[in-house]
Amino acid sequence: MKNNYEGLDNALNIESSIVEVEKSAEKLDILPVKSDDIKKDYEYTRANLYSLIEKGQEAINGIMELAGEGGSPRAYEVAGQLIKNVADTTDKLIDLQKKLKEVEDDTTKTTNNVTNNAVFVGSTSELSKLLKQGFLNNKE
Repeated sequence: MKNNYEGLDNALNIESSIVEVEKSAEKLDILPVKSDDIKKDYEYTRANLYSLIEKGQEAINGIMELAGEGGSPRAYEVAGQLIKNVADTTDKLIDLQKKLKEVEDDTTKTTNNVTNNAVFVGSTSELSKLLKQGFLNNKE
């Protein structure tokens, strides 16, 4: 293969080499999202949240009985905190649904970015000639 940069090599007093690079048509392996793992995690988390909600409701029933029998302000305060905790856990259950939907949407989304650039390399007189020819061809 002939080196097109001989003049540059001589001016810089260097020896260059040209290496041909093969283009590979291999596709990059993208790690697949393991939908089985996502499904297992979702089901596990959902089961835990249900369990926490049920235990919280049992605790609320118990503390409400104690508060009713003794009339202690502290018992009512604890009951209020338990009710808030159970309500927060039910909100987490709904958030879990949203997060699962987001994960599923992320795995199905694909982005297609297409950029089309048309570049004319030439003088303005050549461009005007081409445009005139194009207009004439379009009118016929």
